[in-house]
Amino acid sequence: MKIGLDELTGTEQAVLLVLMAQARPVPNPEMERLGPVLTKQHREHLNRVGLVESIKAGPRFIHELTDDGWALCRDLIAADAPERSSGQGKALYTVLRALKGYLDRADLPLAEVFTDVAAGPADEQRVQEAYHRLAPQPGEWVPLVRLRALLPDVAPGDLDDTLRRMYRKPGVHLIPEENQKVLGEHDWDAAVVIGDQHKHLIAIEP
Repeated sequence: MKIGLDELTGTEQAVLLVLMAQARPVPNPEMERLGPVLTKQHREHLNRVGLVESIKAGPRFIHELTDDGWALCRDLIAADAPERSSGQGKALYTVLRALKGYLDRADLPLAEVFTDVAAGPADEQRVQEAYHRLAPQPGEWVPLVRLRALLPDVAPGDLDDTLRRMYRKPGVHLIPEENQKVLGEHDWDAAVVIGDQHKHLIAIEP
């Protein structure tokens, strides 16, 4: 279903911009911190028109742009500021149009740019050190909720990206909690999404 910008509310457009900038699955608690509150009505509309995919993970939803969502974001960053925009809103659209000009001149896809930005530097060594502080011995399982608590200065998205990179390396394992009845909201918030699974536990071999 092809949809135009004029068929989206300002909130829905803002949600697309947040997901574009993060270039990764974003859970509801982070969405509320980074941008507008995504209500059920807006979520269902964005899902229905195929711009955002939302999956239920425990008590929360996690949202990610679809290919159509990325394509519409390309139109969004080229758009003029809506009528009655504030000064800040006009400035935002001015910056976005400048970004669109750069992408066109460099012949770059939008997703490639923001994927590179979102994968910001997070120190794998610090993750390993935090793991070894928590694990009774190397190779034992440690809940991600405890690991994140030892790295409060690392942005959740940066830590997610670091964990995904580490997951591809030999000796690093991330798995879902088998008994999901024991998981609370904080456990789901701390999970990292890899593929279509929510990983709650990490083990690093010697």
